[in-house]
Amino acid sequence: MKLELPRGMRDIESKESSKIEYVRQKFIETSTLFGFQFMEPSPIELLSVLETKSGPSIKNEIYHFTDKGDREIALRFDFTIGLTRFATSQKSMRLPAKISTFGGVWRYDEPQKGRYRFFHQWDIEIYGEPNVESDAEIIDFTSKFLSSLGLENVVIDVCDRELVESYVKNVFNTDSPDIIGDILRAVDKIQKKRKQDIVREYQEKGYSVPELEKILDFSEIKGSPTEIEQRIDTTQIKNWDKILRLFETLQNRNVDNIRINFGIVRGLDYYSGIVFEVFERNFDVGALVGGGRYDTLTRAFGRNDLGATGAAGGVERIALLLEKQQVESNNKKPRVSVVFVNDDMQKIAINIASKLRLEGIATDVELSGKSLKKQMEIASDSKYVIIIAPKEYAENYVILRNMENGSETSIKIDSVLNEIKSNLEL
Repeated sequence: MKLELPRGMRDIESKESSKIEYVRQKFIETSTLFGFQFMEPSPIELLSVLETKSGPSIKNEIYHFTDKGDREIALRFDFTIGLTRFATSQKSMRLPAKISTFGGVWRYDEPQKGRYRFFHQWDIEIYGEPNVESDAEIIDFTSKFLSSLGLENVVIDVCDRELVESYVKNVFNTDSPDIIGDILRAVDKIQKKRKQDIVREYQEKGYSVPELEKILDFSEIKGSPTEIEQRIDTTQIKNWDKILRLFETLQNRNVDNIRINFGIVRGLDYYSGIVFEVFERNFDVGALVGGGRYDTLTRAFGRNDLGATGAAGGVERIALLLEKQQVESNNKKPRVSVVFVNDDMQKIAINIASKLRLEGIATDVELSGKSLKKQMEIASDSKYVIIIAPKEYAENYVILRNMENGSETSIKIDSVLNEIKSNLEL
């Protein structure tokens, strides 16, 4: 028997798990700050529900199978579909409804370095009457959440899907959904591919090069409202007033790391209004966050009265960036180790460790009777070590060693708890 994992899967070891947990804690803190209600949608959905979002072709990108009841089901590939299914089914839900979640998702993508078929996402959604303030709330959350992680050098690129669609319609003089969708996919590629490669690809499809180049030139426009208005006539652009309102309300919310970028359209076909992506200025790790308005999905679920806007981010990608920027994931509590000189002292050591744990102090103690030297080696990453030795114990004392500077003091056994709490500032 080969003890191997399926392709694209991996075990998440302690170091990576710690980073993921750090991101999770900061996410929940920010969710609470903004009044989002945390929940976890089902990890398994009916395949037909997932196809509502992305069509039958989604089967090529996800894990799906037939269960014992002969039902076609699939593992979730994101959270938006499950949260939207839930929200649209809650007829009496108080609006606007603000929902957040965090957890694992599965995608049958081609595995690459740092990208696996099981990974973690965070997700926030607002359901209710469509308005710019809800879109701004999502972007505001994203900015403050990333800042809470210590990621200060990010830029939030915003746009409006209808704005770009309108421009495409005018340039190509068409209302064909297929042509518009194809050109939008070309715009979406401008963030990842060279312009000449996109032109060559679409020329082979039969598209006019001058028109396509005009669209691609438009998609490379970015900056503040003032900077853009100095470059082009914005009075001829649909929804420019909406972009201005969004920019204004974000500035009022003290979100100053925003930029209008006509190249942001988002790859998924269901986006219907404001869209945005977040990038780190110095590290090319791709988009950290993506989101926007998707009222078409709630309508597909039979709720024409319900708008939706949201955002999601890949946790492993954020963790990779934290590591590159050497941001400390300080969710670990300082640890204490209790060691003993001989087997007779082990029982006392375990008793003291148990009392410390009851007080919420992270404490290690040796269980298999290793030598004191080996115990001290294992305890090297602890902040303090309590040493139980026969001579000191006979006099009702233990030795407390500060592992940062190597200093040692003898303290009364009855004072151990208070001394540790004082030193750890608990």
